[in-house]
This record gives sequence, C-alpha cells and structure tokens, in this order.
Amino acid sequence: MHPCTVFGQGVGASAGRGEGRFRHYWRMPFWIDTHCHLDAPEFAADRAAMRARAAAAGVGHCVLPAVAAFNFDAVRHLAHEFEDSYALGIHPLCVKDAQEGDLALLDAELGRHRSDPRLVAVGEIGLDFFVPELTQSPLRERQEHFYREQLLLARKHGLPVILHVRRSADRLLKYLRELVPPGDGWQGIGHAFNGSLQQAEEFLKLGFKLGFGGAVTFDRALQLRRLATELPLSAMVLETDSPDIAPHWLYTTAEQRSQGQAQGRNEPAELPRIAAVIAGLRGITVDELAQAARSNTLAALPGLVPLLPC
Repeated sequence: MHPCTVFGQGVGASAGRGEGRFRHYWRMPFWIDTHCHLDAPEFAADRAAMRARAAAAGVGHCVLPAVAAFNFDAVRHLAHEFEDSYALGIHPLCVKDAQEGDLALLDAELGRHRSDPRLVAVGEIGLDFFVPELTQSPLRERQEHFYREQLLLARKHGLPVILHVRRSADRLLKYLRELVPPGDGWQGIGHAFNGSLQQAEEFLKLGFKLGFGGAVTFDRALQLRRLATELPLSAMVLETDSPDIAPHWLYTTAEQRSQGQAQGRNEPAELPRIAAVIAGLRGITVDELAQAARSNTLAALPGLVPLLPC
C-alpha cells in the first residue's frame, strides 16, 4: 500500500473538514470522488454529516461541478468549506434556460477565480442526446453552441474539462478534435462514460480519463461492465454523481416507488463500495484500484495535486 494513497479518518465534529480529515487512526484507501453535486437540494438537511460520512469511508476529496450560473457561488463556497475542489460550467440540460450572457459571466468567473487553487476545471459541460427535446432544433444547436464556447473558455483559461457524455460521444469528439489546445492538448474527464470501446479509445487518445460510478454495479449493464473490465487501468477515474446514478443497492424500481418505497439517495460515501465492484470485475485488489484511480485523477485534473495530503 503506497503511503500517499491512504489516510486515517479522525472522529468528532471535524471529521470530513479541517484538521480532522487526515489523522492517522487507521489506514484505508484514499478515494477521490471526481464528480458529485454536494450543493444539490437533496443534501440540504444533512450536508455536513453526509460529507463526514464520506470522509469516514475514505473519500478524502470530492470534485464539485457547477451546472449553471445560479450555482457558481454555491460550489465554490462548498469546496472551500469542506476542503474539496470545484469546476464552473453550464450543463447541457441547463442550456434551455441559460442566457447568452451566462457565457460571459462564466468567462469572468473563471478569470476572477483563476488563482483559487480549488478551481480545477471547466464543467460540467457537454452534450445530451438522450432527452428527446434536446435532440431537436433549436435546442440541439443551442447545446452545441454552449459546448463549443465553453471549450474555448477552457482553452483560454488553461483548464481541464469535465464532460457530460450521454448518447453524444461522437459529436463531443468532433469539437474536441477541432479545438485541441496548443501544447499538451486536452486534459479532463468523460463523466459517467457509457459509449463504445472504440469511442472510449478516442477520448483516451485526446488526453481524457473516463468516469465510472454506480451504473457499473448493475448486472444488466453489460456494455458498461465490459468497458470497466477491458479498458486499461490507466483510463479510469471514479465518481458517484451524487445524489444521482445510485448503485444497485440503493435503486428502487418504478413499481417499488409506486408502492411508496423511496429511491435511495446516492452520496460520496458509496464510492468505496462501488470501487469494490469494479475491482472485482477487473480481478484486482481494491488498493490497486485506489492507487490507479488517484494517479489517473491527478493526470486528468492536475490542479488537485497541491490540494491532497501528499
């Protein structure tokens, strides 16, 4: 076990924030949740306790992506409160209600906070061709406009990107190839990746890592589980997308929900169990996966390097 991939979690009120985060009471893998929406209203009642549970489970760092101009401040404040990190961007599902001026605001915010060490990416940005309305004019073109403009802002400010990829891999790749930044090219993460192996390889060629989370825990997710098994270990980062994309042990069917059973709430504390499923699929130890995922995450989001304990 590499000493930089493990930490001991303290107890008490400081657990999950401040000096209690890295007390060496015991050793466990150090996990990074590369995608979680801690500002979501689902966490309003117990946000601090939820983050402490994650820290107690070994999730030492979370990346909080924005989805629209209205939550730029929220993700930044939470990242500082919990000693995590954040990204700023406009989600494709939020493009319908976004204003053209939101791109100018994003540009200004990226410039204003560029010296903030907790700002590590532009995101969550991308394209969503799963929602039928978004595949039709004018929203399809509007999505692509916002995506392209945000890629240009990532280039301008020298930041990686966190991509929303839902039935849109080929179109995302088109713009990434057209707008490759000079020098080392792109860095970033294809969040909740669910494309083909060939598409995955194209993202890897462009410098991206691919995010895997709760969806891979379902036995019926055959293609995704094949990807999690066949991709090189160097391709993978881990995420929860909390409070969304619940793993199978939290999921309830439509029939169960109609009978009054609540959908389980996903949260970063679930990441180690999700990782154990992926490690089992690959036939490696959880520690091996933790070390690889950490290394891959730092390659995708190099701004995290000075934020982690070692």
